[in-house]
This record gives sequence, C-alpha cells and structure tokens, in this order.
Amino acid sequence: MQLPDHGANPHHVYEKFGMTPPMQILDFSENVNPAGFPERVYEMWTDLMAKLTIYPDPEAEPFLSAAAHFHNIGKESLFAGNGAAELLALVAERYRDKKAIVVHPTFSEYEATLKAKNVEIIRILSSEEEGFSLPLKELIQAMETASVLYLCTPNNPTGIMPGRDELDKLVRRGAEVGCDVVLDEAFIDFVDESLSFIPRILENAHVTVVRSMTKMYAMPGIRLGYIVAAPSVIEEIKALAPHWNVNGIAAHIGAACLTDEPFRERAIKQSADEREELTLFLRKHGCLVTDSVANFLSFTPGAGQDVRKLYRHLLTRGIVLRHSENFIGMDGKWLRVGMKNRAAMNLLKEELSVWFAEN
Repeated sequence: MQLPDHGANPHHVYEKFGMTPPMQILDFSENVNPAGFPERVYEMWTDLMAKLTIYPDPEAEPFLSAAAHFHNIGKESLFAGNGAAELLALVAERYRDKKAIVVHPTFSEYEATLKAKNVEIIRILSSEEEGFSLPLKELIQAMETASVLYLCTPNNPTGIMPGRDELDKLVRRGAEVGCDVVLDEAFIDFVDESLSFIPRILENAHVTVVRSMTKMYAMPGIRLGYIVAAPSVIEEIKALAPHWNVNGIAAHIGAACLTDEPFRERAIKQSADEREELTLFLRKHGCLVTDSVANFLSFTPGAGQDVRKLYRHLLTRGIVLRHSENFIGMDGKWLRVGMKNRAAMNLLKEELSVWFAEN
C-alpha cells in the first residue's frame, strides 16, 4: 500500500486504510509549532484584509527587508518564495542534467525536485547502526563527481544536527572539487539560530541555504520561505521564478513574525522540554530513539513489537504519527512524532503505555 509521502492531511491516511476517521484526531505527523502563529498576526488581521485588493510587491517586501535585518545580511543575498517546496524546485533547476548527492533518510522533496530536472541522484545512506550520523568518508569521496550535495540541518526525519566540524569539512571539500552544498535549515530555528550557516554565506559562494517560515510560525497555509546565497546565485534563481511568487499577506505576516523573539524563545523551550520527556519515556519502554535536537523525533519499538501494527492501532485511537515507508533507510521500521502541547503529548504517552503493556 502506497501511503501519503508527507505528514499532515491525516484524512488521506485514513482513506488509504479504508478506515473511518474518529471524531477527534491528534495529528503528530506534522511538525509545525503547536502554539500556533504569533499573537501579532491576529492583531494585524483586519489591516491585512486591505491587501487582498492590491498587487503584492514583486520583491516580497516588507518580508525581504525584515529577513535581511534578522540575519544582518544584504537583500541582494536573499530571495523569498512560495514556501520551501517552490524554492527547492528553483534550486534544482540550477543542476539540470547534472549529478546530486542526497543523504538518506531525508526529506523526499530533494529527490522529487531533482528528478524533475533530470538530475542523476547519488544516494548515500546514513545507517541505523551508526545512529544515522553523516557518513563523511563516503560523502567526501562522492563529492568528486557530483555538482551538488543536499543536506538537511537538522535532518528530517531523524532530527539529528550535523556537527560544525562535519559541515566545515564538507563545505571545504565542496570548494576544493567544485561541488555546491545546499543546506535545508527548515528546522534550525527550533534549535539555535547561532548554528545557522547564513553568517558565513558570503565567504562560501558555493553554499545555498533554504529556510522555511512554515514550521516555527505555524503558517503552512500561506506558504513562505527564503533562500540565502551569494548575490550571483540569487540572480540566477530570481530569473527562474514567476513574477509575484509571494502573496502580499504572506509577506506582511512573515515580516511581523521575524520581530517576535519572545515567541521563538517559548517555542524552543516547549519543543525541547516535550522532546526530552518523550525520549525518556520511549527509551524506558525499550524503544530506539534518534538523538533529535528538533521539534520532532523518530523511534522504533523494541524487539518483538510490530511497528506497522502500532501505527495502525494508534490510527484507531485518533492518533496519527508519521510513517517512514518512503524514508529510504528507515523503510517503514520507524515512526516520527512531532511535538505538540503538553495535553496532547500526555494522551500519546497514555496510548503508547497501553500498547507497550499488551505487546
């Protein structure tokens, strides 16, 4: 059975199984901020209605200026887009008919967008036995014949953040052999902004950073993200993009969100607290758990427990986790859990406790 390739939209999962969804569903398959978007978005909503009758700024203002100020970089190093999905498609066009390295398990959109551009994929697996750490030796060797290396930092679905030394080695190797590096930092704002590669982008023209506003600010419905790269790369990407690719409401909401530091601090703490508590709970029940630093984690039950039966059992209880059927290297044996509020996390643990006691 081919399950949906992404989290969220849980009704599609129930349709695939031919199941009637319960009245109440807790969707742990998506990993946006459970607090919702910042309060100031509510406060500005009436004013935003006036934007509906006005063409948006073609440069995605005021968002572009807000992002430049947030990262202390020039606007010429930034490009805003209709979510990370559009941005990844635009980046992939730069490597049409070339070779790209993708480290699995990871976000499926890298390969999807690259294959659409006739890019040859070099798959390298990070192993479960090594805790899904980056296979540096294989990567360094593969970069000799590739045009680009894609890395998710921190990785989705494991939540593991490569060390600074590891990234430095790969970036240096890329400069030596002419292999670009694309860093997807969609979840780094749940960790520590100081870990972002963005401050070093101008001295590493072969590195492109993709960022998403969806996860931290809980606004997947309006689609907003941005790329940070050398000005020459930004000009290439702008030439590929359609005009007015960022809607006006998204641009104004995004600009407001970037000014809300207390909101980010609360989200980081809440995510870390719930992740650490769930990790302890799962390990206590014999599960293997990834060393995630993000607002999600992946786990696999202990010996003798069928992960697919657990997944389906939780569906009957109105709890939707993210399956790993389409994560190469996990192959359905792991489940990903996005962090939610305390009440939802407690309900999840209650249901899991019942399962572990009976299986």
